[in-house]
Amino acid sequence: MGALNKPFWEAKTLTEMSRAEWESLCDGCGKCCIHKLEDEETGELHATNVACRLLNRHSAQCSDYKNRKAYVPECVRLTPAKLRDIDWLPDSCSYRLIDEGYPLPQWHHLVSGDRETIHEAGMSVRGWTVSEDEAGDLENHIVDRPL
Repeated sequence: MGALNKPFWEAKTLTEMSRAEWESLCDGCGKCCIHKLEDEETGELHATNVACRLLNRHSAQCSDYKNRKAYVPECVRLTPAKLRDIDWLPDSCSYRLIDEGYPLPQWHHLVSGDRETIHEAGMSVRGWTVSEDEAGDLENHIVDRPL
């Protein structure tokens, strides 16, 4: 199969993708929008079940993606240049997978054709998070889930 017949995520590098292709590559897991805590002694990151206040916890999508930096200044705008410097992205992150030469999983919407498959596969934050507005002390919300 030639490059013309391949889907864009197999035919292009991340830096070759258009903005629309880049944005569509996001699997919509919402894991980048949960708070993580770093162990001061070991440097190990721990996931919490606390989500950013802008995260729609049902869809696992940002409720104000375009303006998110105005409300959450520390929100990271992921780019190909920043990707390798961010060590807290989940192993299942589509950007990481493509960058590291792995295929997209069957539950990814670009493969399945359905944005619900990520939730059905249990790969998103749907159903196990609370809003940071309601959470209180983050240390009380550490969960045993992979980042």
